[in-house]
Amino acid sequence: MPFILLIIIGAAAGFLATRIMDVRTDVPTTVAIGVGGALISGLLMRALLAIGSVAFGAIGAVLGAILLIWLWQRYSGRS
Repeated sequence: MPFILLIIIGAAAGFLATRIMDVRTDVPTTVAIGVGGALISGLLMRALLAIGSVAFGAIGAVLGAILLIWLWQRYSGRS
């Protein structure tokens, strides 16, 4: 079932991409373009999410440390 779904989505994506880029191709080439584009974009999105998760983790760590320092200063009597 996933293979059939990949073909259907690839065909639709390839069709849209070839129309946007004004390229005329046959059906197998259009499907191949769509499936290839889906694979490439999937890899890129995974890489971006991995990099983003590290960056967001670092930002969260800094914000958490700032909050901890603020709470410590506020409730320990230190300024």
